[in-house]
Amino acid sequence: MAPESLATPGGISDPGLIKLVNKLQDVFTTVGVNNPIDLPQIVVVGSQSSGKSSVLENIVGRDFLPRGSGIVTRRPLVLQLINRTAQANGFDQDETELLDTTDKAANTDEWGEFLHIPGQKFYDFNKIRDEISRETEAKVGRNAGISPSPINLRIVSPNVLNLTLVDLPGLTRVPVGDQPRDIERQIRDMILKYIQKSNAIILAVTAANIDLANSDGLKLAREVDPEGQRTIGVLTKVDLMDDGTDVVDILAGRIIPLRLGYVPVVNRGQRDIDNRKPINAALEAEKNFFENHKAYRNKSSYCGTPYLARKLNLILMMHIKQTLPDIKARISGSLLKYSQELESLGPSMLGNSANIVLNIITEFTNEWRTVLDGNNTELSSTELSGGARISFVFHELYSNGVKAVDPFDQVKDVDIRTVLVNSSGSSPALFVGTTAFELIVKQQIKRLEEPSLKCASLVYDELVRILTQLLGKNMYRRYPSLKEKIHAVVISFFKKAMEPTNKLVRDLVSMESCYINTGHPDFLNGHRAMAMVHEKHNPARPVQVDPKTGKPLPASAVTPARTGSPTILGPNEGDTGNSGFFGSFFAAKNKKRAAAMDAPPPTLKASGQLSEREGVEVEVIKLLISSYYNIVKRTMIDMVPKAIMLNLVSFTRDEMQKELLENMYRASELDDLLKESDYTIRRRKECQQMVESLGKASEIVSQVQ
Repeated sequence: MAPESLATPGGISDPGLIKLVNKLQDVFTTVGVNNPIDLPQIVVVGSQSSGKSSVLENIVGRDFLPRGSGIVTRRPLVLQLINRTAQANGFDQDETELLDTTDKAANTDEWGEFLHIPGQKFYDFNKIRDEISRETEAKVGRNAGISPSPINLRIVSPNVLNLTLVDLPGLTRVPVGDQPRDIERQIRDMILKYIQKSNAIILAVTAANIDLANSDGLKLAREVDPEGQRTIGVLTKVDLMDDGTDVVDILAGRIIPLRLGYVPVVNRGQRDIDNRKPINAALEAEKNFFENHKAYRNKSSYCGTPYLARKLNLILMMHIKQTLPDIKARISGSLLKYSQELESLGPSMLGNSANIVLNIITEFTNEWRTVLDGNNTELSSTELSGGARISFVFHELYSNGVKAVDPFDQVKDVDIRTVLVNSSGSSPALFVGTTAFELIVKQQIKRLEEPSLKCASLVYDELVRILTQLLGKNMYRRYPSLKEKIHAVVISFFKKAMEPTNKLVRDLVSMESCYINTGHPDFLNGHRAMAMVHEKHNPARPVQVDPKTGKPLPASAVTPARTGSPTILGPNEGDTGNSGFFGSFFAAKNKKRAAAMDAPPPTLKASGQLSEREGVEVEVIKLLISSYYNIVKRTMIDMVPKAIMLNLVSFTRDEMQKELLENMYRASELDDLLKESDYTIRRRKECQQMVESLGKASEIVSQVQ
């Protein structure tokens, strides 16, 4: 970049662009909302001892920043520099009126204004410093804490170029005095919030008498701008470097290259500040230093504060030109977004309370039916919702749950044998009795009551889930009392509907257990069960043939093969030794005690292995139980969902509106139901402020072609 291009009047061309950004900043700050638009601005970063304040004061040409030990800048300072000549040339008609105001006791050529004190001009820059300190303490107190809330200061002067700078607290590493323990993290987070925005130009201030690689400002800048595309470096304290050393290699980009380059400056030292050395004298000394230093005199036109100010002015204007189309688009998009949200929140007063409540109840019940029936226009393609989840409960959870109930996981073979013996009374049974079968089946049918009631409970939970989703909409969040009332009425309605639902489910189980329909066409009757067991224990014999003739041999010629026991045995057939129900009881007794015929013990339990006869009987009973239990399972899987739909889902869908009207549509309660929530009132105000500020911003940017 040639120095002439920055030194000529062309270097401050288009000052209206910077003024435009200043106006946008003022609009959002005045309305009191966070700026939703990433505006182009120059953000100043550096460590506490880097000389940031001196650089800014040299650019302004005035002492106006608070000084002292520790963290002096404790709030972001948005500094808008307005060139008085440009202002008087008609770029801001409102502000040219300020020139008519004269103050004979002060310098009327330049002044400062704070956005938090509109209309008041500070001609005394010492008072500007005091106001910055006062406003800072008003926000964060006298301790060393910091605040992200910015202070907006505008300085109008014929000695400045149009610029917008944001001065941030200096980076520190170790808390001192009463500084917060996490002060380093707080400052770092605040700086990152500003410089990570793509429209921010980073002005990284570094003392030249330290290793550039140790620069806190550059380190932080490289985190968000690793290629150095939007970072400009400022090297302070060049005059304090050791003899024989300079920053020529840095300026040439041979150390840490930056696309926008580096600018060396010479600021006032602490002694100069204490002795109140005028800034114009300091600027003259800076000029002489670069013009007479052997390392810089050939490039002195690229050094010093005046060159830095011109370069920043040009960089900012070019950056604004590049980003202006995007800014316009963002303002339009944000204005549309907040306008739509404001419309959805509605005006603060809607009219007749009775009509509002009636409309809300009607809309809620329509949505309730729509969600249950699956007619919602906002159907999800990623997950099940509404009535589909209830179907999942019926056909997946409940169906598989019932199918998983095994009647023999609690009833063992020995238990079945005991029931068989008990059911035969004092005489051993000649045939497999139905009493034992019915007793065991009824016991197992009762086990289906728990999963059936669980199914009803799961459907209840799904209805509550749908209710919560519907009441999560903005319309209901707007009226918390109305939302709570709807929730309470509907939940009570669900609970009331659950009583007949659970009763019907229990009745279905009782119906199945009170009458065992052994005539059911799908039931495996006793004869078939016996035949199946017989076939299992007596497999068909292979046909034997005469090896000579190849003809089947007569049955009498075949040697009998050892086969299983017969299917139906007499009371004592197949029993050998001490096998059977009581066999093992006497097995441990000697003959003498057996002959004594001691009285039976208080408790008689099965002992020993099942006899062949008992094994066959148990198998027959198990086949019959499995057959009938499967019939009952199919019936319950079909009937329980129907019962739940009848008394819970369909009932609440059809009677919801009537229930809400009976419990809510009461004249004495309507106004209380429509009291808006604090969130709605606050959010409407925020949206109104956003719409107002974005509307003004849209008018401002629309003036620029």
